[in-house]
Amino acid sequence: MKFLDQAKINLKAGNGGSGSASFRREKFVEFGGPDGGDGGDGGSIIFEAERNLNTLIDFRYAQHFKAQHGKSGSKRNKTGANGKDLILKVPVGTQIYEEDNNTLIYDFKKNKEKYLIASGGKGGLGNVRFKSSTNRAPKKKTNGKDGEEFWVWLQLKIIADVGIIGLPNAGKSSLLAALTRAKPKIANYPFTTINPNLGVTYYNDKEVTLADIPGLVEGAHKGIGLGVKFLRHIERCKILLHLIDITEDNLIENYLKIRSELKKYDLSLFKKKEIIFFNKSDLIEKKELDDKIYKFKTRIKSKYKIISVFKKEDLKTIKKMLISNVNR
Repeated sequence: MKFLDQAKINLKAGNGGSGSASFRREKFVEFGGPDGGDGGDGGSIIFEAERNLNTLIDFRYAQHFKAQHGKSGSKRNKTGANGKDLILKVPVGTQIYEEDNNTLIYDFKKNKEKYLIASGGKGGLGNVRFKSSTNRAPKKKTNGKDGEEFWVWLQLKIIADVGIIGLPNAGKSSLLAALTRAKPKIANYPFTTINPNLGVTYYNDKEVTLADIPGLVEGAHKGIGLGVKFLRHIERCKILLHLIDITEDNLIENYLKIRSELKKYDLSLFKKKEIIFFNKSDLIEKKELDDKIYKFKTRIKSKYKIISVFKKEDLKTIKKMLISNVNR
């Protein structure tokens, strides 16, 4: 399924039905009188968060959404049927913005959470409503009110416990595939991953949701490379798993590049708890590995682990660490 994390759509709630201006016409009834019923209310538009969705692709090709109009009232004081509400399903983590794409209307954080975004118009009044002691045969009736109509932006920010970050080809997709049942595209060239991928891993009957965030490059906060398109998906993650390719040169420089991009985009991302893993340890000699780690820890005073996504024991260690850090 194609990933889409932003969409602009038009919402139109149903109009209320018109009231009826009718009079009784019955045999053997000497005096008739008004019997026009009210119009039905227009249907409203409601958003509902759904855990099993992870993209806004349904809103790419259908931009206009209309709820059902209320039916008009009829004779014999019959009220018109209400219009049916329109329920639009969106992924958990979806935010609704006004047309300016800046003013937040609502933020979905829980499964099955609902929000009434556009109210249907009220039905009009039938002429029976206007009968009085001085007006026994009113012809007056009212039309239904129009339902609300406007444009909104939908933005999806993935909700995950752990965000896997790092430079392109650090092995993020491989790690996600090894820990979960996710099947991200994996290849040996930059920007293999162009969309975030989600997966769930388990350890001791506890689960952790992981998001593989597409590779960041220097200048990402300005829109370079994949730019800020996916940086916002990290905002909701509880912790960050920073994956570093141990076979690369300039480990310190590469690490600081990613940290700098997080800080420039949003200081809160920079302050998130971070776990560092040096990956691809199976592709380097022990002496070279030790030299690189020694230089790194003399500059960077953070805890780290050396792993290979192809070693089962390392995967167990990763799962254990993630579970313990997420559930603190």
